[in-house]
Amino acid sequence: MTARVPAKVNVQLAVGGRRPDGFHGLANVFLAVGLHDEVTASPASPADGGQGPQLTVSGPDARHVPLDGSNLAARAARLLAERHGREPHVRLHIAKDIPVAGGMAGGSADAAGALLACDALWETRTSPDELRALGAELGSDVPFALVGGAALGQGRGELLTPLETGGTFHWVFAVADGGLSTPAVYRECDRLREAAGTGADADSVPEPRPSQDLLDALRTGDAAALAAAMANDLQAAAVSLRPSLTDTLKTGTAAGALAALVSGSGPTCAFLARDSGSASVIAAALEDSGHCRAARVTTAPASGATLVE
Repeated sequence: MTARVPAKVNVQLAVGGRRPDGFHGLANVFLAVGLHDEVTASPASPADGGQGPQLTVSGPDARHVPLDGSNLAARAARLLAERHGREPHVRLHIAKDIPVAGGMAGGSADAAGALLACDALWETRTSPDELRALGAELGSDVPFALVGGAALGQGRGELLTPLETGGTFHWVFAVADGGLSTPAVYRECDRLREAAGTGADADSVPEPRPSQDLLDALRTGDAAALAAAMANDLQAAAVSLRPSLTDTLKTGTAAGALAALVSGSGPTCAFLARDSGSASVIAAALEDSGHCRAARVTTAPASGATLVE
């Protein structure tokens, strides 16, 4: 069984203060985009190499994907098996196309794909609500990879409210060399807030809330209005840790992007384009600049995790 799963961009990422449990409250507006991984689940037996899922990976950046028990797709398969009282005897193959450690939730997408593909392979008939609950145990972005489209994520990002979208949005993603650690970016966000004198804990930072202008722009399909409302509270921290991202953002903006921002915790940068022609021009400028490893053109919204033949 093969599941196709989308990447995401955060068109708004409002980050609250650090809570006592170490997490941050979020108002996280997800938009699924048309870059996908595929996760294939096949039968395996204990004689094939042990109790846990067996992993293989292909595609760009495959060498950077862990093949041990830390892999989110493997953890997803084990969690689903435990929930249904069975052994996780399965082969998982991940065909990567989502940038690794790029702020586009590729690992979370793979976990969502593994949940869906293993559930179909094992015929465990897990309900969509339970799959999302299992996904939330694995990571804040996993439930959205199952749902796709557009959604508001609250709590740690895992409490989803679907959002209406009124059209197609054109995007360019500038893929950087190397990754950024999400925990490190959050720590840097806290450090910058403390250095600015505002404080970083939950009592010092306003409760994060979604922008009504941004939600309206998604609903009406108005790219210019969406561009004006997009924001990422982690961007300053990502740029602080990777100053070269400033040049990438400036290049895409100079080439005609309606808006530019770091995607999630980075280091991938996202550029909203007026139309497909403009997106091609922006991508060419980014690739010619030498400020990124590759530029990918796609559209949004995209469907969530889906079984394919």
